[in-house]
Amino acid sequence: MLKPSYFAYLLAAGFTAASCATQQPLGSASSAATATAATAAATPSAAAAPADLARTYAETITQADLRQHLTILASDAYEGRETGEKGQKMAADYLAKQFAYLGLQGPVKDSDNPYVQHFTMVRGSWADGATLKIGADTYKWLTDFYALGGQGFATPTAVQPVFAGYGIEQDGYSDYASLGDVKGKDLLVMLGEPQTTKGTALLGKDGQNSKWGQDYRAKLAMAAQKGARSVFFVDFDPNSNFSKLAARMAPYISRPSIAFKDAKPGTTRPTAYFVSPAAGYKLLGTNAQTVPKYAAAVTQAGKPVVSPFRPAKATVLAARKNEDFVTENVMGYLEGTDRKDELVILSAHYDHIGIINGEVHNGADDDGSGTVTVLEMAQAFQKAKAEGRGPRRSILFLAVTGEEKGLLGSEYYTDHPIFPLENTVVDLNTDMVGRTDKDHEGKPEYVYVIGSDKLSSELHTIVQAQNEKYTKIDLDFRFNDPEDPNRFYYRSDHYNFAKHGIPVAFFFNGVHDDYHAAGDEVEKIEFPQMEKRARLVFYTAWDLANRDKRIVVDSNKK
Repeated sequence: MLKPSYFAYLLAAGFTAASCATQQPLGSASSAATATAATAAATPSAAAAPADLARTYAETITQADLRQHLTILASDAYEGRETGEKGQKMAADYLAKQFAYLGLQGPVKDSDNPYVQHFTMVRGSWADGATLKIGADTYKWLTDFYALGGQGFATPTAVQPVFAGYGIEQDGYSDYASLGDVKGKDLLVMLGEPQTTKGTALLGKDGQNSKWGQDYRAKLAMAAQKGARSVFFVDFDPNSNFSKLAARMAPYISRPSIAFKDAKPGTTRPTAYFVSPAAGYKLLGTNAQTVPKYAAAVTQAGKPVVSPFRPAKATVLAARKNEDFVTENVMGYLEGTDRKDELVILSAHYDHIGIINGEVHNGADDDGSGTVTVLEMAQAFQKAKAEGRGPRRSILFLAVTGEEKGLLGSEYYTDHPIFPLENTVVDLNTDMVGRTDKDHEGKPEYVYVIGSDKLSSELHTIVQAQNEKYTKIDLDFRFNDPEDPNRFYYRSDHYNFAKHGIPVAFFFNGVHDDYHAAGDEVEKIEFPQMEKRARLVFYTAWDLANRDKRIVVDSNKK
């Protein structure tokens, strides 16, 4: 049931009780203009043509319309839009109806709804009774160890860990060089990263942690690349408190994770096990005095050294309970004119993380803000087309699911594209553009642009030129640094296009205290700034969709 305050807002915004039920907006300035334009003559008189078409249609992207859509999608009624759950289905239905209402085409063939791309996933959760046995000692689940991702071990399984140091491989430093082939093996990896004699990160930039020291994900990705079956991570920092961390992680570990039903062989990530220091020492066949000596030897050498450890065999039981379910990408298609076979994609993920411990996590910024930006750009481009000024290239407005579970919706689209990837010119991805991060407090006129220089120098220049001409906000490119420990370039849906060689630009405003928290609500969204950011993405898309030649792919940066 909708909250009374939420229902009152809808009425004030021009919705009727009937339209609330059908999710059809009434009285919206932009929507009304679009509907009126659709009945107008296809080509207005030359005398009435605006001097700057991009600006004319960008200005139909308004704070009021962004707020109207976001207040619906990020309401408690949508239950946090978790992939495969009721709220995500409601959001998919809302977006499909909006695309249809605007007059976009539904491009999905052989679907019960041409605006919806269905696909099957597997939802898995950890079964009760998980244990880790090392010698005569038995370690308990969520007390001494826990796991994330992967398929676990459904029956008691013997493992012989291979010690892989810090689990790092890059130019000039490799923990794997002396290990040989580790495909199918179980690795034991230390968390953290090697230090210099001054106590700073050996592989970091300007003394900061590198991506290897930020968290475990870069190490797990490397282990996956090497074909490992599982990775046992241990934090030997004497100041760490494993039991406290395990208790804090318990609600997340108990939540289901999802994976593709038809996952290609070799694409499943290894299971990441996290074990307490006590269990870690036992696995390594050593004690608390020897591990610091090994770390000190690495520090002194400035590179991996031969370890004295002889890891012990263990038996692991960590079974998964799996069930199939269906989820959806949603898309609307606007056909271009003389270059209609080439495609510009404007993407955002519309899923979030659902209900945790009884609290709805509405994800107004993550990524309600990006989703409604795509909706507003759709109405702006459709209005232009209705008035005879549509883009030369076709545009796909793509709202993907499963981003929070590992960029799954965008991965499915790029593996099962509706339009040929070779015809896709660019993906402009918008994720979290409604707030201000701590680095920009007091100066909110900014946006991070990530990845625009990775594959196409031309795209990078276009974003800057459109901002200089129109929006004039601060473009922050710091996260293009290949040594960025946050690895944001790899953490949103644009990356699945980039890995296929398609130029991308990711528009983002950074994390804040409500990131993945229940406080990510509509009332905290900074709509004046969000409007400018949305218009910048639109201006960039307008240029890309209307220029004579498609942008060049002239680089392949990390």
